[in-house]
Amino acid sequence: MIMGWDKTVADKAMQRDVEPALADGEGVLASRDREVSDKAMQRDVEPALAGGGTAGGVRAASMPDGPMGAFLATKDFAYTLPPELIAQHPLPCRADSRLLRLSKKDGHRVHGHFRDLPGWLQPGDCLVLNQTKVLPARLLGQRADSGGAVEVLLLRRRSGDLWETLVKPGRKCREGAVLSFGGGRLRARVERVLEDGNRLISFAYEGIWEEVLEALGEMPLPPYITRRLKDQGRYQTVYAKEPGSAAAPTAGLHFTPELLEQISAGGVHIAKICLHVGLGTFRPVKEENALLHRMHREEYSISPEAADTINAARAGGGRIICVGTTSCRALESRAGEDGRISPIERGETGIFIYPGYRFRIVDGLITNFHLPESTLLMLVSALAGRERVLDAYREAVEQRYRFFSFGDGMFII
Repeated sequence: MIMGWDKTVADKAMQRDVEPALADGEGVLASRDREVSDKAMQRDVEPALAGGGTAGGVRAASMPDGPMGAFLATKDFAYTLPPELIAQHPLPCRADSRLLRLSKKDGHRVHGHFRDLPGWLQPGDCLVLNQTKVLPARLLGQRADSGGAVEVLLLRRRSGDLWETLVKPGRKCREGAVLSFGGGRLRARVERVLEDGNRLISFAYEGIWEEVLEALGEMPLPPYITRRLKDQGRYQTVYAKEPGSAAAPTAGLHFTPELLEQISAGGVHIAKICLHVGLGTFRPVKEENALLHRMHREEYSISPEAADTINAARAGGGRIICVGTTSCRALESRAGEDGRISPIERGETGIFIYPGYRFRIVDGLITNFHLPESTLLMLVSALAGRERVLDAYREAVEQRYRFFSFGDGMFII
């Protein structure tokens, strides 16, 4: 345990990481995508809500804080789930998970398994994967002043060694608090307490950050998983490559190298993009009017090669099928008026997709079953229709599907 914060280290960290990030209150990202969610709202959602009436489950109401006074009832996305259907561990074989195919056109449903997916795809389709890699982002340490226990969860890197985090106990970790992990191998200071209670923390260490984190950190499993995961690799996709997520893009957990090879051999294009998943994924919608919910921003990138693959498939009449809501949000954030994707090295998105949204590029979605009243369930409902989705969820419960991160999935097309 360290008894103080090295002033030289602190000053360097402040100059390098903290001061630039605090200059605009959000960090430095040279990208037009800071405003993409607002543009998407103006482009797709607000026109659907204009003039009163109903658009995809959104009804106009006298709610001045919502877009154009619109109201989207959070309770309309509730469903009953027996607790025993929440999967606490992955299946021995990833591709053995069940897969419910749902037609967004007429609601027709077919029950199968993930190993059936190659037969449900068509030559010329494009499967879009999110190759983010989950960080061992849960750090357990002590406060330097008292030795009291502290838990830090890394949410996203603001710049350099400055991270936005969740801290427990928060009331004991105010600005200036110094923390220690691994007997002083990793040191930290709380630089700022944000409005939502998150902390900006700067870290100091010797060596390579990824190696230090790998040695000291733990995998940040969702709160509804109460059993310890024996194999940490099962909370990673087989194609995970770019470290940065606080949660896994769980729709991709079902794929095996053999399944991907079979899909590719069937004439299906595969494009790999990256969106680093934040814990906003698990943040509940607390407002009665879901449109008042504040989405957290997430960093994403689309390479020129991925953009070319997606655009070529679309131009050739192929369907663009996203693996996971994260891939979907990244593509919809970047799609132009003509539906084409342009590459971006580093962008941010806070896009909130809910019924009434007009999709620009995404034709289909492979996704897990989501929490009741969640923004992810709202996104799925925007693609397939709320009633169709909730009917499918009710049938999945009756058929004893496994739910959430380690559970079964849906193929909406």
